[in-house]
Amino acid sequence: MRLKKNIIYLCNTEKGASGGAKIIYHHSELINNLNNFSSQVIHIKKKKTAKWKTSFNKKFKISKGIETGWQLNEIEATKKFKYEWFRNKISIKENLNFDKKKDFVILPEIFAHLASDLLIKNKIKYAIFVQNGYSINFTNNLKKLELAYSKAEFILSYSSDISECIKLNFPKLKTEIIKIKYSIASNSIKKKVRKKNLITYMSRKLPVHSNHVVLLLKKYLPKNWNIKDLNNIDEKLVYRNLQESKVFLAFSNLEGLPLPPVEAALAGNYVVGYTGEGGKDYWKKPIFTEIYSGDIRNFVQKTLEKVNKYNSKNKMLKQQYNKLAKEFSKQNEIIHIKKFLKKTL
Repeated sequence: MRLKKNIIYLCNTEKGASGGAKIIYHHSELINNLNNFSSQVIHIKKKKTAKWKTSFNKKFKISKGIETGWQLNEIEATKKFKYEWFRNKISIKENLNFDKKKDFVILPEIFAHLASDLLIKNKIKYAIFVQNGYSINFTNNLKKLELAYSKAEFILSYSSDISECIKLNFPKLKTEIIKIKYSIASNSIKKKVRKKNLITYMSRKLPVHSNHVVLLLKKYLPKNWNIKDLNNIDEKLVYRNLQESKVFLAFSNLEGLPLPPVEAALAGNYVVGYTGEGGKDYWKKPIFTEIYSGDIRNFVQKTLEKVNKYNSKNKMLKQQYNKLAKEFSKQNEIIHIKKFLKKTL
């Protein structure tokens, strides 16, 4: 009898909400519900001794000869991880021991260099999940990176921008790049909620930019309109506010495929702001209005235009909404997950 293939994701120990971790949790949960496969998530963290060493080096400005990025001897699996900020039912693995007969490991790009010591030496098959093409060079050890990407069974990417970043960093790469999808929790954001004269945004990415935009908007917005920051609040409350708002301000900054703008669009918002580069895959009018990063004046002007000419009954708006809902559907996500799972057998 063939052993069930166990897909193991490595993930940073996230104390707060993270789009990248959320996608990993969701994929792992879906895989656990498929026949012939199981899935686990290992949360890794830096050992205390490694943290002390890093602090010491920073304090005394020691950088010569130091390899950047987390090293295998500096990390450990987090035990009794408490997950409170997400709702996915995942299976947690509490060690870094692998079975080469049944385990297949998926490393996020920020930990790709760990493949050299953790997986390749032990003949464990793996793939790299690049969630942000601008985080590929997480270590300055280029030999480890080249080895990790060349020995991977395949590389996962969920945007054209990510795929192009991979090719730019590794022009001689022969490893297959497989397009993967993620879905938006549409069941949470499709419930009918009355729209308010509300603008929402998240300040954590580019707080300086968002502060400039919000300050200026408050001077010119009609008195019956409000602005709300959705930073560091519960996921359910985020969705609730997105359902109530009419316009979402996106301050995406060098991201693989930003989640909040899509969530906002599917909750019935016009989205104005930065694509984060990766967002160009779906950033199309009339739902989305692109602002070049740093163009604060245009950001404010375009937002005010949406406020003054708000129209939720635009036919093109409904067509784009339906296309977007299909693109980020659970069904589409599962189709793509099954495609890469075949490569692990």
